[in-house]
Amino acid sequence: MSICPKNKHCSARRDKSRAGHWKMTAPTLVKCSKCGALTVPHRVCKACGSYNKREIIKQDVD
Repeated sequence: MSICPKNKHCSARRDKSRAGHWKMTAPTLVKCSKCGALTVPHRVCKACGSYNKREIIKQDVD
């Protein structure tokens, strides 16, 4: 009573089961509540430096 398989799986069957993890997904983007730029959720906006409608990073205006 062993757990070894009786026959070898072919390479096509082996590779088919591994192929499900190769998909790439697009990053989730949300609009900034202050400036409307697309940002990653739960991160400081790179355009205006705000998070949750508060200014976290001061932006230099030239």
